[in-house]
Amino acid sequence: MTLDIAAGRYWTEIGQHHKNSATTFTDIQRLLDYLTPTIRMDAITDDVVASLVARRRSDTKHGKKVRKDGKPVQLIANATVNRSTVILIKSIMLAARDIWGAAIPKMPRWKKHMLKEPKENVRSLDSHEAVALNGAVRDDYALWFEFARITGLRRNETLIRWSNVNVFAKRITTIGKGGKEVSTPITPAVAAILKQCEGHHPEFVFTFICKRPLEGQVKGQRYPITPEGAKTQWRRLRARSGVQNFRFHDFRHDMATRLLRQSGNLKVVQRALNHSDIKTTVKYAHVYDDELTAAMMKIQTPTTLPTTENEEGQKYA
Repeated sequence: MTLDIAAGRYWTEIGQHHKNSATTFTDIQRLLDYLTPTIRMDAITDDVVASLVARRRSDTKHGKKVRKDGKPVQLIANATVNRSTVILIKSIMLAARDIWGAAIPKMPRWKKHMLKEPKENVRSLDSHEAVALNGAVRDDYALWFEFARITGLRRNETLIRWSNVNVFAKRITTIGKGGKEVSTPITPAVAAILKQCEGHHPEFVFTFICKRPLEGQVKGQRYPITPEGAKTQWRRLRARSGVQNFRFHDFRHDMATRLLRQSGNLKVVQRALNHSDIKTTVKYAHVYDDELTAAMMKIQTPTTLPTTENEEGQKYA
């Protein structure tokens, strides 16, 4: 079996069903561009994979070499190289061997090709930053922004439909990362937000008021907030607020940190974040550091140590 045949089957049977299928398709196309499409699957060795990784990690973000200000564009992150190259070719080869019966006597040593990824920084907001962000948000995006801030949902998971809202069960249910079901409780704060959104749109909960109409839009009317619109508005309000080094995803960290301080229960945080593995949630355990320090200070009561002299007459404790 050759790479082009395996890649085609992988796309048809697996890749096109990914949540981010467009990204998967692009990654497969890049793989075929980087390698000879007719290379046999059993000829993809450690040497081939190493060359593939070396080429991919030299790519820049968005394929651009220079930014508008003339500065060079950053190289893509190691995590991107791993996902779009190593993990992809591994997935195709495993499917070829284990599902489609291709003869691949020896697999590349995948762990040797995975680039080291920096440990994720768990960032939370201080009170001044929270005030600055709230003051910078556009009025018609304020309800969406508050919903995102208090629920800790991923950006695309915040763009809910009314069909996702079950007021009787007091839950909001959507499909999140990896196609997993995401369930969010409708607390009084969330209910108040939903109440204010009623009547804005028959299908989508969060909308914006059109100020600069695109084709087919009418100024002053409400339209659903799109993933791209949410991304753009977040970038603009963060710039207006002056808050530095804070990503939208960090609202998730901020909510988790506050919830852990309040509950003291990692399992509760795991459920709130919809993590399938608590190992992913453990990174928030750093919030116990202050509590640990305070507790140890209580049991470590300072004592006066006896003073003795050495042979030279020098005193020491």
